[in-house]
Amino acid sequence: MAKIVRTISRDASVTASAIDSRDIVSEIRRIHNTSPVMTAALGRLTTGASLIGYGMKNETDSLTLRVNGGGSAGTLITVADSSGNVKAYAENPFVELPLNSKGKLDVGGAVGKNGTLSVIMDLGLKEPYSGQVPLVSGEIAEDIAEYFAVSEQTPTVCGLGVLVDRDLSVKAAGGYLIRLLPFADESVIDVLEKNIKLMPTVTEMLADGMDSEQISMRVLEGLEPEILDSADAFYRCDCSRERVERALVSIGTAELEKMAEEQETSEVCCHFCGKKYHFTSDEIRELMKKAR
Repeated sequence: MAKIVRTISRDASVTASAIDSRDIVSEIRRIHNTSPVMTAALGRLTTGASLIGYGMKNETDSLTLRVNGGGSAGTLITVADSSGNVKAYAENPFVELPLNSKGKLDVGGAVGKNGTLSVIMDLGLKEPYSGQVPLVSGEIAEDIAEYFAVSEQTPTVCGLGVLVDRDLSVKAAGGYLIRLLPFADESVIDVLEKNIKLMPTVTEMLADGMDSEQISMRVLEGLEPEILDSADAFYRCDCSRERVERALVSIGTAELEKMAEEQETSEVCCHFCGKKYHFTSDEIRELMKKAR
């Protein structure tokens, strides 16, 4: 389980959320058998989605982040709910690249930066809200901050990190998200800029034993922060046979008929958790009736 903690400055002009997402990213690695650079890439995106999703108001709200930067990773997708629970998928989870010039996992190289970050929020309205921005670096955190600055005109700082150990396990993973309200005073901004400049990286703080509460208080140090709320978050896939049936119906009768004719039993695998669902030819033909 991951722990999300949200804090607010005394004057209520800025909020900060932080998460220790090691367990979530470890589950991503286990399910998708990701290479180290893809563990970091998908882990960062999922950590960011969890932090953003936790800020949604309603229990049924959901957030989807989709990144495609033209790199060898292909498309990365993560979905979060309002409790910060997440699921994730990468088109190519097995990318292998040399370390970058700083000796770090080359997430930007795997993701690429000739593409976009798409944000889709289903808030229970008639149509989901959708926004899109060009990628800044493909390193994920900068791209999320850019989305908030451009699409929502909200000054935002995002820090994300995943540290992969020598045995390919996840040694540390987490992040923080700082959001300023329009009435924030310049003095508040000055304090935040100083804090961010002096702070170690997310993974360094986690490796030094800091938890999500301590990190969320640290980023607002000097602003008399108080804890707003906290929650436990998990890697959680909500797939079911009923959802898969609806997805099959949506592909139309021609494709379903082809499936029924080609094999006696068809297997459908969930991209997010790897669970397999099996349908006989007769069951596929029953679904064809709903597709008409």
